[in-house]
Amino acid sequence: MIRREIVFSEMEELKDHYKSIISLLGEDVEREGLLKTPERVTKAMLTLTEGYRMDPNEVLLSAKFKEEYSQMVIVKDIDFFSLCEHHMLPFYGKAHVAYIPNGYITGLSKIARVVDIFSHRLQVQERMTLQIKECIQNALNPLGVMVVVEAKHMCMQMRGVEKQNAITTTSDFTGAFNQAKTREEFMNLIRHS
Repeated sequence: MIRREIVFSEMEELKDHYKSIISLLGEDVEREGLLKTPERVTKAMLTLTEGYRMDPNEVLLSAKFKEEYSQMVIVKDIDFFSLCEHHMLPFYGKAHVAYIPNGYITGLSKIARVVDIFSHRLQVQERMTLQIKECIQNALNPLGVMVVVEAKHMCMQMRGVEKQNAITTTSDFTGAFNQAKTREEFMNLIRHS
């Protein structure tokens, strides 16, 4: 998997920015408890946004195998964490992904990896759902793809309307999933007991 590494100068620049932010918030950046905070936040943000430095198509293609299986393949309950691009607060939940192979399959873990890559970017849930679907469709050319994402958004829980139990659900689909019967089968298979 191609991953662009962050260079030392970029890390130092990020640390300086976080130091400035902490100071602008009214804190003493020289206080013992805050001395290493800019470095820790830099490392955390680089982890939370590492999806920018990875190619999701390459991930799927690295484990693409010829196979005549032509029924639905579902990977459900894929845990993810992302950052809302509007407030840079977390949103988190589960993604459910299905595809119907058209002569090729991919390693099951690669589907979860694609979810990770797109969720490790500044995101909106709607775009993330679309990106996962398009990536699988483009890399594998299956008969159809369907993605459902269920998430809680800290920007709705911690600020604004402060609704603690609101869950947002998004979906997108292609090909065979345009048929209501196929979508219904997928939805029945991912329903939680």
